[in-house]
Amino acid sequence: LPFRRRERAMQKFKSCAMLQKFTSYHAQIYNHFNHERHLESRQTYKQKRSAALIEWFNFCAA
Repeated sequence: LPFRRRERAMQKFKSCAMLQKFTSYHAQIYNHFNHERHLESRQTYKQKRSAALIEWFNFCAA
């Protein structure tokens, strides 16, 4: 059941502030890598994915 899954996931966070912080970061990272494959050609998708991964590796290395 979806609501039980959601409840279980929320139990991992000690406070609502931590949950809100996590969802904020998660949304930003998801939007960075989500290129809506069904709307783009394969070549464009691969170029955007490669650029996003390079940017992510540079961010993690810094």
